[in-house]
Amino acid sequence: MKDLKERAIRGSVARVSSQIVYFALRVGALMVLARLLDPKDFGLVGMVTAFTGVLTLFRDFGLSTATVQSVDVTEEQVSTLFWINILVGAILTIGLIVVAPLVAAFYHESRLFWVTIALASGFLLNAAGVQHSALLQREMRFTALAIIQIISLVVSTVLGIGAALAGFGYWALVIMTVTLPLVSSVCFWLATAWIPGMPRRRAGIRSMMRFGGAITLVGLIVYIAYNLDKVLLGRFWGAEVLGIYGRSYQIINLPTDNLNSAVGEVAFAALSRIQGDPIRLRNYFLKGHSLVLSLTVPLTLIIAFFPHDLIAVVLGAKWNGAADILRLLAPTILIFALINPVGWLLYSLGMVERSLKVACVLGPLVTAGYILGLPYGAKGVALGLSATMALWAIPHIAWGVQGTVISLRDVLGGLVRPITSGITAAILALAIPFFFGPLLSPFPRLLLEGTVLLATYAGILLYVMGQKGFYLDLLRGLRRSPSAESTDAVSA
Repeated sequence: MKDLKERAIRGSVARVSSQIVYFALRVGALMVLARLLDPKDFGLVGMVTAFTGVLTLFRDFGLSTATVQSVDVTEEQVSTLFWINILVGAILTIGLIVVAPLVAAFYHESRLFWVTIALASGFLLNAAGVQHSALLQREMRFTALAIIQIISLVVSTVLGIGAALAGFGYWALVIMTVTLPLVSSVCFWLATAWIPGMPRRRAGIRSMMRFGGAITLVGLIVYIAYNLDKVLLGRFWGAEVLGIYGRSYQIINLPTDNLNSAVGEVAFAALSRIQGDPIRLRNYFLKGHSLVLSLTVPLTLIIAFFPHDLIAVVLGAKWNGAADILRLLAPTILIFALINPVGWLLYSLGMVERSLKVACVLGPLVTAGYILGLPYGAKGVALGLSATMALWAIPHIAWGVQGTVISLRDVLGGLVRPITSGITAAILALAIPFFFGPLLSPFPRLLLEGTVLLATYAGILLYVMGQKGFYLDLLRGLRRSPSAESTDAVSA
């Protein structure tokens, strides 16, 4: 087996690189579809995905995480977990078909009946690839995972755009949503070349089931907390308001999802392998957390300071109302970058019970923010989310790391250099719209604003703040690592 450090470094660089490509593709798809479809089209599908997203949490019952986290796992265990995933996926598919009339009745929108039924198939398609994906992650084959992710996105996006051009309206989004898990699962099977065996009653999966069940419960609570805003806006303010809010939230969520996926998958797999070595675990965690923060800060500032130009370029003129919402949601990007890595740590150490307790406090707090802001529409809900997350961030981190080798000071200390560099860079970038704003259209103005901010940020962070060595270590680790990926056995 390759040295874990080299594999983790190479995996991190590969995943970050691939997520940059993935991020660009998703933004490109959003730009095209936002011009081909109306806010109401996005709002209609968003009404259903707010419900299907809850059920998605049950599609693998946390068993993929259990497969990665376990120190040892056998062929029999993975095969048994695969069939459990298939069973859960089938139950969710049937269950969503049954409740389709209720979803349509809740929103007073008859078109949602067939949309719900169509999206139900995604659960079974996802279930077919869960354990294959977990095996790739366990073996730290992150390049393969990245390629599959990009292929799936490209195929689903091309089909979605084609359907939109053909005049299918909101069905283009449904087609894209269903195609993604189908292509992903097929690619996972091809990449692993693993065919599951028959399930065994005494495969020794009871502890993995308990761990997976707890993970699922945490995910359910957190999902409801982060998506109740869309349900409330759809119910009380309608599809158009939800469509505008949903696209703003999607732009906010792109950096969070991509960075958490890029670094989080590698960090969780690596931390799980060294959970018995506190010194190495602390070192790995803090490096991963610092990487996420340093990449998140400039993205947060660009969205916070230049939302009108960003919306004009990404979504187009008919989405102007999303700019103020985008600015209000921007702080959550940095907040999620601070708190999400605590989840890697707790899961890798098997401390899922604490994660559950933290989630049980987070959920009601965020819900209270939504309810307070709901009378003021999408802007009020956006402000409610950002305000409650800002108040909760430090208690969340302090509670999460308590009793581990990581301290609150460690986590917050990693923010000092990036935030100082970012604020300085943002002040310089703000001069662009002041001096050149009336002379430039949104695209060149945003390009100039972003270039100045990113270039200044990188210069200050690398040279003034002395972070150049950190990134050189990552590049050296990539060059030292062999090009072939690990193909260790399932029990590695």
